Amino acid sequence: MTDLTRRAALGLLGSAALLPGRAMAQGTSGLPETISWTAYDVGSGSYNQGVAVGNAIKTKLGANLRLLPGRNDVARLVPLKAGQAMFSANGVAGAYFAQEGMFDFNTKEWGPQPVRAIIMNNGDALLSLVTAKDAKIQTYADLKGKRVAWVHAADSLNIGTEACMAFGGVTWNDVQKVEFPGFGTSMQALLAGRVDAAFASSISGPLYQLESSPRGIHFPPMPHGDKEGWDRLHKKAPYFVRAMGREGAGITTDKPVEAGSYPFPILMTLGGIADPVAYGMAKAMVELFPDYKDAAPGNTGWDIKRQEFSWVVPYHEGAVRYFKEIKAWTDAHEANNQTLIKRQGVLMDAWKAFAASAPADEAAFKTGWTKARADALQAAGMEPVWS
Repeated sequence: MTDLTRRAALGLLGSAALLPGRAMAQGTSGLPETISWTAYDVGSGSYNQGVAVGNAIKTKLGANLRLLPGRNDVARLVPLKAGQAMFSANGVAGAYFAQEGMFDFNTKEWGPQPVRAIIMNNGDALLSLVTAKDAKIQTYADLKGKRVAWVHAADSLNIGTEACMAFGGVTWNDVQKVEFPGFGTSMQALLAGRVDAAFASSISGPLYQLESSPRGIHFPPMPHGDKEGWDRLHKKAPYFVRAMGREGAGITTDKPVEAGSYPFPILMTLGGIADPVAYGMAKAMVELFPDYKDAAPGNTGWDIKRQEFSWVVPYHEGAVRYFKEIKAWTDAHEANNQTLIKRQGVLMDAWKAFAASAPADEAAFKTGWTKARADALQAAGMEPVWS
């Protein structure tokens, strides 16, 4: 067990041990008496949204939603893998990186996971590279020669940064790469003038400080009609979607930013959840939306009208059944879903073959799996993204 996995398990052991047995006396909702989600830490947006959903479920359906906070992407998946939680309100790393078996999931304990989405939050905030206005970075091409933050042990931040730079045809070789031990220190440096650009959510607290500071704030646009720019971005991070930023520092509904973002949080599970439970969870999230949409910041993103059904992880068959019932699911969505399920099959087969004779050395293991994974995907005519 790696240090990261060990810390994740210990961090959730106390909470998971308190979980009651999964009472499956389901009513007409299809949900059990107790539903369990993992989420980000207490007080986070993900956690607060879960509380709001739980209150609506309790009031309207009589079921209980138990929230288990987890400090990182691995920690939020440990209870799902152990059968101690049903769902996770997770980030892109806990969904897409886990599916791909990469980064924190490129370990002997993990590998590619059978991720299934239930529903996603596509809010008005941006997850993007933000710049100080005084750095005069009007477009992503203007990043050349500028100071760009790179955060240790933060793959989702760094890949997001790399993808945004790629939109403008810029690489790490074209900028001054400034390394930081954590997200907080990168934000402090942006405020203090030690760096010109860093990856963040537009609703992050430090960005409001940047907006009111002498430096000012600017989100370079990603014109949605710039096919070449989007193609370059998607080669680095295929999970980005076209988005209009309407919420956050330096952004208003009157002056939205045409840019890119990705769903957050993603309500997901692993493959073993029963069809009626996934169906019931999707149905509750859609039909109870009026009851919880104003109960926590960012909840508007759960609206059925905002869903990205052709994304990079497949939806659970139970959720799909519900979406078909309400005529929200198209043939194109189904074709994409089946392609993604096939991709997971290729990854699982490659993992099984690799693990049978994998090297014991951790570094050699990571390198070996990265190559084996890329080879298998390319042989199947699929884009490995990372190799």
